[in-house]
Amino acid sequence: MEARPKHIRPRRLAWGAAVLACAAACGAAPASPPDGQPAGPPSTAAPSAPAATTPPPEKKLPAPDEKLPSSAAKLAAALKETTAALNESIDAWTEGGAPAPGRPPEDVELLALHQQRIYRHAARHPRLAAKAFARLPAALAAQARDNTAAIGELLALAHPIKPDAVFRTQQPRPAGELLGHFKKAERRFGVEWEVLAAVMFAETKFGRVRADSHVGAQGPMQFMPATWKAYGMGGDVRDPRDAVMGAANYLKASGAPRDYQRALHAYNPSQAYVDAILLHSRQIKRDPRAYYAYYNWQVYVITTAGERRLTGP
Repeated sequence: MEARPKHIRPRRLAWGAAVLACAAACGAAPASPPDGQPAGPPSTAAPSAPAATTPPPEKKLPAPDEKLPSSAAKLAAALKETTAALNESIDAWTEGGAPAPGRPPEDVELLALHQQRIYRHAARHPRLAAKAFARLPAALAAQARDNTAAIGELLALAHPIKPDAVFRTQQPRPAGELLGHFKKAERRFGVEWEVLAAVMFAETKFGRVRADSHVGAQGPMQFMPATWKAYGMGGDVRDPRDAVMGAANYLKASGAPRDYQRALHAYNPSQAYVDAILLHSRQIKRDPRAYYAYYNWQVYVITTAGERRLTGP
């Protein structure tokens, strides 16, 4: 999240535009004899020694502050390797259809953070990014361009703040719980859950930002009090379920799902913001694993002394 000033129909971007993822088989059981045939006498031969097994190598995880590649070839290789490993880790985390409650596994958190850092670096170095992305497979290149463009749109709205500014953050609610809220709101209001997820992602990194904006926007979906009074349906603006329902209600009243451009512009009157939300939601539609990757992206602030990460490992 890059914090931005927020809106009251139309809202203003929040936060002064500054705060903007083994089991190895030991051997097979002995075969049973064919039906109706005796098993035969026990063997008197000495048992064979179990075959030596080599444990699978442990996955090397990137450090939270690992140096990013400076060449296009190495940046492309790092993005390809990190995304493949992250997708594999997300598949393991969500095996059975939903992630386990609690914090994500360490490998998901570290790989998602590294992916986020690569994309932020690419957004600030467009020539390097263009050369790197040209080396990627078509599907990953399209994903990379969308993510980098979305980050660039939000970074363009950012205005540096003082390095000693204090921000309140917290752990987000579990990814599966939030996904349930998004899908329930989609069923009730017809607003796509991917769009609702992209809004919460951009606004507060899924609720990690706890403080009100400097203009008074509140909660995980960042509502001004008057807007919430009109569309919050009597709920608690700081409760994730109520906030998602209120956002879906507001977007529906503003034109969604018929016209997401219009609805999102009412939610936040910036074309850069609208474009970023639609780019991120498109990623989630292409591959739901993007939702879990974004869930593990962290909160950064842009200060006059450089950017600073506030959350994560």
